[in-house]
Amino acid sequence: MSEDNQADTSCCASCGIAEGDDIKLKECDACDLVRYCSEECQKNHKLQHKRACKKRAAELRDELLFKQPKSSHLGDCPICFLPLQLDLSKSTMATCCSKIICNGCNFANKIREIEGSLQQRCLFCRKPAPNTREEADKRRMKRIEANDRVAMRQEGSEQYRKGDHNKAFEYYTKASELGDVEAHYKLSILYQEGHGVEKDRGKEMHHLEVAAIGGHPGARHNLAVLEFNEGRRERAGKHWIIAATQGQDESIESLMNMFKLEGIEG
Repeated sequence: MSEDNQADTSCCASCGIAEGDDIKLKECDACDLVRYCSEECQKNHKLQHKRACKKRAAELRDELLFKQPKSSHLGDCPICFLPLQLDLSKSTMATCCSKIICNGCNFANKIREIEGSLQQRCLFCRKPAPNTREEADKRRMKRIEANDRVAMRQEGSEQYRKGDHNKAFEYYTKASELGDVEAHYKLSILYQEGHGVEKDRGKEMHHLEVAAIGGHPGARHNLAVLEFNEGRRERAGKHWIIAATQGQDESIESLMNMFKLEGIEG
């Protein structure tokens, strides 16, 4: 079957057999152009389909990559349900449950506890607040044992701060495999700097893309810088616009500088 007939996905792209009660067709793993009745047919059609598949897979990836995220990777405060600010100093992570709570809710809760002479507790899970740094660290390790991706990423940052980049990479990797967007961003930095791993531009860009898709404006800004430096200004501009709408001030400045540069060159 030729590539010209790929629009008809009711038939196997290799042998041409139509889908029926006894024949179930499976879509190509990388694109949505063709379907196959068996792994053997998919294998036989691989060379013929490779070029179109690669092109369509790239198009699908870009559709996902340049889609405006509904919110940032931080999400909402679990108490007031307002979006968390990108400035991490405006929120606090509870070591007992790994929930990130905005400072406004934390402040209101502290006033309530002081006025009522109440014991300090986590605003989300209601566990008593830790009295020492050691107790907080133990709680974080307990969350790590429970496969808490946020706790893993936090431990990775702690190890990075101590200078143990290998352990930082280990924790960031585990957190990223569990879907932590910030961990992907942290991994991109390790691959950029060559800390704990060899410098790798491809892996750096991969983790930036995953983080950008997950709503991380800082990752998208860095991705735009890489695209711009490679001469892909249109892609860089798209990334900066999305990041700017998410509140990334650096992206606004970069957009202005790019438009000024294009005005000079034009």
